[in-house]
Amino acid sequence: MKKGCYTALITPFNSTGELDTDGLDQLIKFQIQNNITGILAVGTTGESPTLHWEEHNRVVADTAKGTRGKCICIAGAGSNNTKEAIDAVQSASDAGADAVLMVDPYYNGPSSLEIRKEYIEPVARAFPEMEIIPYIIPGRTGTQLLPEDIGILSQKYKNVSSVKEATGNIENMKQTRKCCGKDFKIFSGDDGLAFKMMTDPDIKASGLISVVTNIAPKALTDMVEFINDGEITQADKIHKALKPLLGLVTVITEEETPFGKVKCRARNPLPLKTLMKILGMPSGNCRKPVGKMTKNGLDKVIGIAKKIQDESPEIFEPLANFFNIDIEERLKNSGAKKELWYNY
Repeated sequence: MKKGCYTALITPFNSTGELDTDGLDQLIKFQIQNNITGILAVGTTGESPTLHWEEHNRVVADTAKGTRGKCICIAGAGSNNTKEAIDAVQSASDAGADAVLMVDPYYNGPSSLEIRKEYIEPVARAFPEMEIIPYIIPGRTGTQLLPEDIGILSQKYKNVSSVKEATGNIENMKQTRKCCGKDFKIFSGDDGLAFKMMTDPDIKASGLISVVTNIAPKALTDMVEFINDGEITQADKIHKALKPLLGLVTVITEEETPFGKVKCRARNPLPLKTLMKILGMPSGNCRKPVGKMTKNGLDKVIGIAKKIQDESPEIFEPLANFFNIDIEERLKNSGAKKELWYNY
Protein backbone atom coordinates (compact mmCIF):
# COMPACT_ATOMS: atom_id res chain seq x y z
CA MET A 1 0.00 0.00 0.00
CA LYS A 2 1.19 3.47 -0.89
CA LYS A 3 1.14 6.34 1.55
CA GLY A 4 -1.74 8.65 0.80
CA CYS A 5 -5.45 9.35 0.98
CA TYR A 6 -8.07 6.72 0.17
CA THR A 7 -11.84 7.08 -0.10
CA ALA A 8 -14.20 4.64 1.58
CA LEU A 9 -16.72 5.04 -1.20
CA ILE A 10 -20.47 5.04 -0.64
CA THR A 11 -22.56 2.58 -2.64
CA PRO A 12 -25.11 4.58 -4.66
CA PHE A 13 -28.64 3.21 -5.08
CA ASN A 14 -31.36 4.24 -7.50
CA SER A 15 -34.95 5.22 -6.66
CA THR A 16 -35.98 1.55 -6.33
CA GLY A 17 -33.10 0.73 -4.00
CA GLU A 18 -31.02 -1.20 -6.55
CA LEU A 19 -27.38 -0.55 -7.40
CA ASP A 20 -26.84 2.63 -9.40
CA THR A 21 -23.99 1.47 -11.63
CA ASP A 22 -23.88 4.69 -13.66
CA GLY A 23 -23.72 6.68 -10.44
CA LEU A 24 -20.90 4.48 -9.16
CA ASP A 25 -18.94 5.15 -12.33
CA GLN A 26 -19.41 8.91 -11.87
CA LEU A 27 -18.24 8.77 -8.26
CA ILE A 28 -15.13 6.80 -9.21
CA LYS A 29 -14.26 9.28 -11.96
CA PHE A 30 -14.76 12.20 -9.56
CA GLN A 31 -12.31 10.64 -7.11
CA ILE A 32 -9.70 9.93 -9.76
CA GLN A 33 -9.98 13.45 -11.22
CA ASN A 34 -9.11 14.80 -7.76
CA ASN A 35 -5.95 12.70 -7.37
CA ILE A 36 -7.17 10.25 -4.76
CA THR A 37 -4.56 7.59 -3.95
CA GLY A 38 -7.11 4.80 -3.95
CA ILE A 39 -10.73 3.76 -3.48
CA LEU A 40 -12.16 1.27 -1.00
CA ALA A 41 -15.20 -0.49 -2.41
CA VAL A 42 -17.89 -1.87 -0.09
CA GLY A 43 -16.53 -1.00 3.32
CA THR A 44 -18.83 0.09 6.14
CA THR A 45 -19.38 3.39 4.31
CA GLY A 46 -20.38 1.33 1.27
CA GLU A 47 -23.09 -0.38 3.37
CA SER A 48 -21.49 -3.81 3.20
CA PRO A 49 -23.86 -5.30 5.82
CA THR A 50 -26.91 -4.80 3.59
CA LEU A 51 -25.50 -5.80 0.19
CA HIS A 52 -26.05 -9.31 -1.11
CA TRP A 53 -22.76 -10.98 -2.05
CA GLU A 54 -23.67 -10.78 -5.74
CA GLU A 55 -24.07 -7.01 -5.38
CA HIS A 56 -20.93 -6.77 -3.25
CA ASN A 57 -18.84 -8.56 -5.87
CA ARG A 58 -20.35 -6.45 -8.66
CA VAL A 59 -19.37 -3.21 -6.91
CA VAL A 60 -15.83 -4.52 -6.32
CA ALA A 61 -15.50 -5.62 -9.95
CA ASP A 62 -16.80 -2.30 -11.28
CA THR A 63 -14.49 -0.36 -8.97
CA ALA A 64 -11.47 -2.47 -9.90
CA LYS A 65 -12.23 -1.90 -13.58
CA GLY A 66 -12.79 1.84 -13.14
CA THR A 67 -9.59 2.38 -11.13
CA ARG A 68 -7.24 0.11 -13.12
CA GLY A 69 -4.08 2.00 -14.02
CA LYS A 70 -5.41 5.16 -12.36
CA CYS A 71 -5.49 4.55 -8.61
CA ILE A 72 -5.42 1.70 -6.10
CA CYS A 73 -8.51 -0.46 -5.55
CA ILE A 74 -9.15 -1.92 -2.10
CA ALA A 75 -12.02 -4.38 -1.74
CA GLY A 76 -13.96 -4.81 1.48
CA ALA A 77 -13.78 -8.54 2.21
CA GLY A 78 -14.31 -8.86 5.95
CA SER A 79 -16.83 -11.16 7.58
CA ASN A 80 -17.56 -12.94 10.85
CA ASN A 81 -17.22 -16.17 8.88
CA THR A 82 -13.71 -17.06 7.70
CA LYS A 83 -14.89 -19.20 4.79
CA GLU A 84 -17.09 -16.35 3.58
CA ALA A 85 -14.15 -13.95 3.86
CA ILE A 86 -11.94 -16.29 1.80
CA ASP A 87 -14.63 -16.44 -0.89
CA ALA A 88 -14.82 -12.63 -0.90
CA VAL A 89 -11.04 -12.30 -1.22
CA GLN A 90 -11.08 -14.78 -4.10
CA SER A 91 -13.72 -12.69 -5.89
CA ALA A 92 -11.70 -9.52 -5.26
CA SER A 93 -8.57 -11.20 -6.60
CA ASP A 94 -10.41 -12.39 -9.70
CA ALA A 95 -11.70 -8.84 -10.27
CA GLY A 96 -8.18 -7.40 -10.09
CA ALA A 97 -8.36 -5.56 -6.76
CA ASP A 98 -4.98 -4.51 -5.38
CA ALA A 99 -5.75 -5.13 -1.71
CA VAL A 100 -8.51 -6.29 0.63
CA LEU A 101 -9.75 -4.77 3.87
CA MET A 102 -10.68 -7.28 6.57
CA VAL A 103 -12.73 -5.89 9.44
CA ASP A 104 -12.52 -7.74 12.77
CA PRO A 105 -15.20 -10.48 12.97
CA TYR A 106 -18.25 -8.72 14.38
CA TYR A 107 -20.82 -9.98 16.88
CA ASN A 108 -19.42 -13.47 17.48
CA GLY A 109 -16.44 -11.76 19.15
CA PRO A 110 -13.36 -13.99 18.80
CA SER A 111 -10.30 -13.10 20.87
CA SER A 112 -7.37 -11.27 19.29
CA LEU A 113 -5.49 -14.58 19.18
CA GLU A 114 -8.38 -16.23 17.35
CA ILE A 115 -8.70 -13.32 14.92
CA ARG A 116 -5.04 -13.73 14.07
CA LYS A 117 -4.93 -17.52 13.82
CA GLU A 118 -8.38 -18.36 12.46
CA TYR A 119 -9.16 -15.33 10.30
CA ILE A 120 -6.25 -13.21 9.06
CA GLU A 121 -3.65 -15.98 8.79
CA PRO A 122 -5.76 -18.32 6.61
CA VAL A 123 -6.37 -15.48 4.16
CA ALA A 124 -2.74 -14.29 4.18
CA ARG A 125 -1.56 -17.85 3.46
CA ALA A 126 -4.11 -18.49 0.73
CA PHE A 127 -3.45 -15.20 -1.10
CA PRO A 128 0.27 -14.39 -0.72
CA GLU A 129 0.18 -11.83 -3.57
CA MET A 130 -2.79 -9.91 -2.15
CA GLU A 131 -2.23 -7.08 0.33
CA ILE A 132 -4.28 -7.86 3.47
CA ILE A 133 -5.31 -4.83 5.55
CA PRO A 134 -6.78 -5.57 9.00
CA TYR A 135 -9.46 -3.04 9.96
CA ILE A 136 -9.64 -2.34 13.68
CA ILE A 137 -12.90 -0.70 14.77
CA PRO A 138 -14.09 -2.15 18.09
CA GLY A 139 -16.94 0.37 18.34
CA ARG A 140 -18.59 -1.42 15.42
CA THR A 141 -17.41 -4.99 15.92
CA GLY A 142 -17.29 -5.59 19.68
CA THR A 143 -13.86 -7.21 19.38
CA GLN A 144 -10.31 -6.16 18.48
CA LEU A 145 -7.16 -7.49 16.86
CA LEU A 146 -4.53 -6.16 19.25
CA PRO A 147 -1.25 -4.42 18.28
CA GLU A 148 0.76 -7.37 19.55
CA ASP A 149 -1.01 -9.76 17.19
CA ILE A 150 -0.70 -7.30 14.30
CA GLY A 151 3.04 -7.24 15.02
CA ILE A 152 3.22 -11.04 14.83
CA LEU A 153 1.29 -11.01 11.55
CA SER A 154 3.52 -8.34 10.01
CA GLN A 155 6.64 -10.38 10.87
CA LYS A 156 5.22 -13.63 9.53
CA TYR A 157 3.47 -12.43 6.34
CA LYS A 158 4.89 -9.93 3.87
CA ASN A 159 1.37 -9.19 2.61
CA VAL A 160 0.25 -7.86 6.02
CA SER A 161 2.12 -4.56 6.05
CA SER A 162 -0.58 -2.02 6.91
CA VAL A 163 -3.64 -1.50 9.09
CA LYS A 164 -6.73 0.70 9.10
CA GLU A 165 -6.82 2.04 12.66
CA ALA A 166 -10.21 3.26 13.92
CA THR A 167 -10.03 2.53 17.64
CA GLY A 168 -9.97 6.21 18.60
CA ASN A 169 -7.34 5.17 21.18
CA ILE A 170 -4.07 7.06 20.80
CA GLU A 171 -2.19 4.71 23.12
CA ASN A 172 -3.32 1.73 21.05
CA MET A 173 -1.98 3.45 17.94
CA LYS A 174 1.37 4.10 19.60
CA GLN A 175 1.54 0.46 20.66
CA THR A 176 0.86 -0.61 17.07
CA ARG A 177 3.85 1.45 15.93
CA LYS A 178 6.04 -0.10 18.64
CA CYS A 179 4.99 -3.64 17.76
CA CYS A 180 5.09 -3.29 13.99
CA GLY A 181 8.15 -1.11 13.40
CA LYS A 182 8.87 2.01 11.38
CA ASP A 183 8.12 0.60 7.92
CA PHE A 184 4.65 -0.71 8.76
CA LYS A 185 1.88 1.59 7.47
CA ILE A 186 -0.85 2.80 9.80
CA PHE A 187 -3.80 4.40 8.05
CA SER A 188 -6.25 6.50 10.02
CA GLY A 189 -9.81 5.22 9.82
CA ASP A 190 -11.08 8.34 11.54
CA ASP A 191 -11.23 11.60 9.55
CA GLY A 192 -11.18 13.69 12.70
CA LEU A 193 -7.97 12.09 14.04
CA ALA A 194 -6.00 11.81 10.80
CA PHE A 195 -4.01 15.03 11.24
CA LYS A 196 -2.99 14.10 14.78
CA MET A 197 -2.16 10.50 13.85
CA MET A 198 0.03 11.58 10.95
CA THR A 199 1.90 14.31 12.87
CA ASP A 200 2.37 12.45 16.17
CA PRO A 201 5.98 11.14 16.13
CA ASP A 202 4.96 8.05 18.10
CA ILE A 203 2.31 7.06 15.53
CA LYS A 204 3.46 8.47 12.16
CA ALA A 205 0.39 7.33 10.24
CA SER A 206 0.97 7.09 6.50
CA GLY A 207 -2.40 8.45 5.46
CA LEU A 208 -6.14 8.17 5.73
CA ILE A 209 -8.99 5.95 4.59
CA SER A 210 -11.67 8.60 4.61
CA VAL A 211 -15.42 9.08 4.64
CA VAL A 212 -15.42 12.82 3.97
CA THR A 213 -13.40 12.41 0.75
CA ASN A 214 -16.64 11.26 -0.88
CA ILE A 215 -17.44 14.98 -1.15
CA ALA A 216 -14.05 16.65 -0.54
CA PRO A 217 -11.35 14.42 -2.08
CA LYS A 218 -9.00 17.17 -3.23
CA ALA A 219 -8.78 18.99 0.10
CA LEU A 220 -8.07 15.87 2.14
CA THR A 221 -5.66 14.47 -0.45
CA ASP A 222 -3.77 17.76 -0.40
CA MET A 223 -3.66 17.73 3.41
CA VAL A 224 -2.27 14.19 3.51
CA GLU A 225 0.31 14.92 0.81
CA PHE A 226 1.48 18.07 2.61
CA ILE A 227 1.99 16.11 5.83
CA ASN A 228 3.87 13.32 4.07
CA ASP A 229 6.07 15.97 2.42
CA GLY A 230 6.78 17.61 5.79
CA GLU A 231 4.81 20.78 4.98
CA ILE A 232 2.86 20.81 8.21
CA THR A 233 1.88 24.50 8.15
CA GLN A 234 0.18 24.10 4.77
CA ALA A 235 -1.52 20.90 5.96
CA ASP A 236 -2.76 22.59 9.12
CA LYS A 237 -4.43 25.37 7.10
CA ILE A 238 -6.43 22.78 5.17
CA HIS A 239 -7.19 20.82 8.34
CA LYS A 240 -8.63 23.90 10.04
CA ALA A 241 -10.75 24.73 7.01
CA LEU A 242 -12.05 21.15 6.85
CA LYS A 243 -12.78 20.82 10.55
CA PRO A 244 -16.55 21.49 10.43
CA LEU A 245 -16.95 18.89 7.67
CA LEU A 246 -15.21 16.21 9.76
CA GLY A 247 -18.25 16.32 12.08
CA LEU A 248 -20.33 14.80 9.30
CA VAL A 249 -19.24 11.23 10.08
CA THR A 250 -21.49 10.90 13.14
CA VAL A 251 -24.23 13.39 14.03
CA ILE A 252 -25.69 13.28 17.56
CA THR A 253 -28.81 15.22 18.50
CA GLU A 254 -31.11 15.48 21.50
CA GLU A 255 -34.72 14.66 20.67
CA GLU A 256 -37.99 15.09 22.55
CA THR A 257 -40.21 12.05 23.09
CA PRO A 258 -43.47 11.66 25.09
CA PHE A 259 -41.29 10.15 27.84
CA GLY A 260 -38.51 12.71 27.94
CA LYS A 261 -35.37 13.57 26.02
CA VAL A 262 -33.21 10.98 24.23
CA LYS A 263 -29.94 11.06 22.30
CA CYS A 264 -30.25 10.16 18.63
CA ARG A 265 -27.08 9.09 16.82
CA ALA A 266 -26.97 9.16 13.03
CA ARG A 267 -23.93 7.10 12.08
CA ASN A 268 -21.94 6.92 8.88
CA PRO A 269 -22.96 6.76 6.06
CA LEU A 270 -26.37 8.30 6.83
CA PRO A 271 -25.27 11.96 7.32
CA LEU A 272 -22.92 11.74 4.35
CA LYS A 273 -25.45 10.22 1.97
CA THR A 274 -28.08 12.71 3.16
CA LEU A 275 -25.80 15.60 2.19
CA MET A 276 -24.90 13.93 -1.10
CA LYS A 277 -28.61 13.64 -1.93
CA ILE A 278 -29.13 17.32 -1.09
CA LEU A 279 -26.23 18.28 -3.34
CA GLY A 280 -27.49 16.18 -6.24
CA MET A 281 -24.66 13.65 -6.28
CA PRO A 282 -25.26 9.95 -6.98
CA SER A 283 -26.27 8.52 -3.64
CA GLY A 284 -29.81 7.34 -3.01
CA ASN A 285 -31.16 6.30 0.36
CA CYS A 286 -29.35 4.06 2.80
CA ARG A 287 -30.67 0.53 2.97
CA LYS A 288 -32.96 -0.33 5.86
CA PRO A 289 -32.77 -0.53 8.80
CA VAL A 290 -30.76 2.66 8.32
CA GLY A 291 -33.39 5.20 7.32
CA LYS A 292 -33.49 8.98 7.73
CA MET A 293 -32.16 11.62 10.06
CA THR A 294 -34.25 13.64 12.46
CA LYS A 295 -35.04 17.24 11.56
CA ASN A 296 -32.45 18.36 14.13
CA GLY A 297 -29.88 16.07 12.56
CA LEU A 298 -30.66 17.30 9.06
CA ASP A 299 -30.32 20.90 10.23
CA LYS A 300 -26.87 20.05 11.62
CA VAL A 301 -25.76 18.54 8.32
CA ILE A 302 -27.01 21.54 6.35
CA GLY A 303 -25.38 23.90 8.85
CA ILE A 304 -22.03 22.16 8.40
CA ALA A 305 -22.28 22.38 4.62
CA LYS A 306 -23.28 26.06 4.70
CA LYS A 307 -20.37 26.89 7.00
CA ILE A 308 -17.93 25.24 4.62
CA GLN A 309 -19.46 26.98 1.61
CA ASP A 310 -19.41 30.38 3.35
CA GLU A 311 -15.92 30.16 4.86
CA SER A 312 -13.98 27.78 2.58
CA PRO A 313 -15.80 27.47 -0.76
CA GLU A 314 -12.68 26.02 -2.39
CA ILE A 315 -13.40 22.73 -0.58
CA PHE A 316 -16.65 22.17 -2.49
CA GLU A 317 -15.43 23.73 -5.74
CA PRO A 318 -14.20 20.46 -7.33
CA LEU A 319 -17.56 18.82 -6.53
CA ALA A 320 -19.51 21.74 -7.95
CA ASN A 321 -17.48 21.72 -11.15
CA PHE A 322 -17.55 17.96 -11.74
CA PHE A 323 -21.27 17.48 -11.10
CA ASN A 324 -22.30 20.93 -12.39
CA ILE A 325 -23.88 21.82 -9.04
CA ASP A 326 -24.84 25.22 -7.62
CA ILE A 327 -23.98 24.50 -3.98
CA GLU A 328 -25.68 27.54 -2.48
CA GLU A 329 -28.88 26.96 -4.41
CA ARG A 330 -28.96 23.29 -3.38
CA LEU A 331 -28.53 24.15 0.29
CA LYS A 332 -30.98 27.08 0.33
CA ASN A 333 -34.28 25.33 1.08
CA SER A 334 -33.17 21.74 1.65
CA GLY A 335 -34.20 21.71 5.31
CA ALA A 336 -37.85 21.98 4.27
CA LYS A 337 -37.79 18.72 2.30
CA LYS A 338 -39.75 16.41 4.58
CA GLU A 339 -38.73 13.29 2.66
CA LEU A 340 -35.25 13.73 4.15
CA TRP A 341 -36.16 13.49 7.84
CA TYR A 342 -38.30 11.81 10.49
CA ASN A 343 -40.40 13.23 13.25
CA TYR A 344 -39.28 11.39 16.37
